[in-house]
Amino acid sequence: MSLLNVRVLNDTDYEEILTKWWKDWNWEAPTKDFLPDNGKGGVIVFDGETPVCAGFMYATNSKAAWIDWIISNKEYRVKPTRKVAISLLIEVLTETAKDAGYTYCYALIKSKPLIQVYQDYGYIQGDSYTSEMIKKL
Repeated sequence: MSLLNVRVLNDTDYEEILTKWWKDWNWEAPTKDFLPDNGKGGVIVFDGETPVCAGFMYATNSKAAWIDWIISNKEYRVKPTRKVAISLLIEVLTETAKDAGYTYCYALIKSKPLIQVYQDYGYIQGDSYTSEMIKKL
């Protein structure tokens, strides 16, 4: 398996990486100012020099952090590294929320494989229509 590394998103990742990924998946990219810290409030996972996936954590004024906008490089198909990278992404975002003092993590997702990744990390599925995922930290 390849060596995965994680870093905080920087000023150029939105334009140089993430917008292409959203387009590749036929999704409308959220505007940069809609994302936490103007597009820098999250992390990105790399396999060597290749970006694999990224996601964001919204800070709230409650005991819940919101983990969202999980996106991946559609062209990256290395198995099982792809799944490991996405699991690592969810783990890092969740641990970041825990380290920041949050009691819960919340996610609103529809992708069945992604729901499974969250469940594997201890999230509990809420309403099956919206596929909300919640984890008490």
